[in-house]
Amino acid sequence: MRILLAQPRGFCAGVVRAIEIVERALARFGAPVYVRHEIVHNRHVVEALREKGAVFVGELDEVPEGAVAIFSAHGVASAVETEAAHRNLDVIDATCPLVKKVHFEGQRYAAQGRDVVLIGHEGHPEVVGTLGQIPGRVHLVRELADIEALDVIDPDNVAFVSQTTLSVDETRDIAAALRRRFPAIVGPDTKDICYATQNRQTAVRELARRSDAVVVIGAANSSNSNRLRELAAESGTPSVLLDDSQALDWDWLAGVNTLGVTAGASAPEKLVTELLETIAARVPVQVETLDGIEESIRFRLPAEVV
Repeated sequence: MRILLAQPRGFCAGVVRAIEIVERALARFGAPVYVRHEIVHNRHVVEALREKGAVFVGELDEVPEGAVAIFSAHGVASAVETEAAHRNLDVIDATCPLVKKVHFEGQRYAAQGRDVVLIGHEGHPEVVGTLGQIPGRVHLVRELADIEALDVIDPDNVAFVSQTTLSVDETRDIAAALRRRFPAIVGPDTKDICYATQNRQTAVRELARRSDAVVVIGAANSSNSNRLRELAAESGTPSVLLDDSQALDWDWLAGVNTLGVTAGASAPEKLVTELLETIAARVPVQVETLDGIEESIRFRLPAEVV
């Protein structure tokens, strides 16, 4: 079997930063440190950090008063920040800087008295956090039909921002529809889609074009991983999202001569390696990495762990 690897794939700078924050906090403060929700959407990452002494909690009331508490890469609502302060928690914020950028944009638009439209998926932790960071009138839209139902105070005073891990095409279409309904609307076009999301989506399209089938390694609750699988499928190539190599269905691979493999931004490279080893143990393989963007971005760590 010929196996093509997408470039880039796997961890983005925001995920690397978030994991390093937890590891450095453990080294500096000792176990346990408490992490609100999954630091990133991947159980393998979470389990590895749990083994090192991280304790993952659903809400802050599970964290002992005065303990070290880390916010996940997806960001939190301002009410969570307030609760942490009231409980004297030693907070380290691992929110991705690109998510923070969306928070700041939304807050700036709200301060101008605008209704703010957030393009995103209801219930996703990033969306929950962003909604909770923007004061005033905020409206969530997920699809084109939602735009017609929008009720704003002044159609000439509207702005929009977007979840960072959506598909570029999806966001572009919704932004265009918003502009048709509200010609004076202001917003960042597709610039809120993070660089890693854009790069991985571009790479998976090329991967799908050259493959008989595509495997995306990533968690079922990972938005960016799901988008990668959907984009491969939209290209006409059979695609599947796998948590790891143990979920591989050999019947699904029947007749596949060229298999494309990529990984979501929160999936460790070791899961890709394990998939390749699993396949190679059964059939001869020839592995090739496609040409693509070499990412070199690194985000600054918070002062608490430097």
